Amino acid sequence: MKLIVGLGNPGFIYRHCRHNIGFLVVKRLAKLHKISLKKDRQTFSIIGKGKIDGQGLILAMPVTFMNLSGVAVVSLLKKYRIDLDNLLIICDDIDLEFGRLKIKPSGSSGGHRGLKSIIDKIGSQEFSRLRMGIGRPLKSIKAAEYVLSAFNRREKTQLREILEMASSCCRLWVRKNITETMNIFNRAPQKSFRP
Repeated sequence: MKLIVGLGNPGFIYRHCRHNIGFLVVKRLAKLHKISLKKDRQTFSIIGKGKIDGQGLILAMPVTFMNLSGVAVVSLLKKYRIDLDNLLIICDDIDLEFGRLKIKPSGSSGGHRGLKSIIDKIGSQEFSRLRMGIGRPLKSIKAAEYVLSAFNRREKTQLREILEMASSCCRLWVRKNITETMNIFNRAPQKSFRP
């Protein structure tokens, strides 16, 4: 069984903000694979179960708010008895240009509070993560304000293509392994998206 967790903040006001791009990928995967999502109080998440090419899959979106993502992830791992090798976290990355993807098998939080919470709670950095570039704000805008702001008009027109690319990356991770997924999505030239 594989577990894909998209990070974000619950609530209508955060629905279309940059920090919630992990949620958007999970919703796209759920739609593509006809996986219904519902709230699960036991895991502090909205979850759905399904399959990709015969491989069992759980999709999840924590409802704990970003800074407490680790609480939900630990609960999911315990409930479904999932090893860290079968965990993929999807999050935004302010240090990657808008639309760029980077998948890795492990690493530090890089200052991302959701990843930090997960690392702290599970006591390990050894899990796959798909970082999705949202670009850096202008110097006049604080990072905390920027990640919680909505995508601009131009970004919204490009978002569908970016979510499709991220969904393809996730599907390959489910079917194959992290190394093969990295070889394709980290090394292949990626289209430039204009912020």
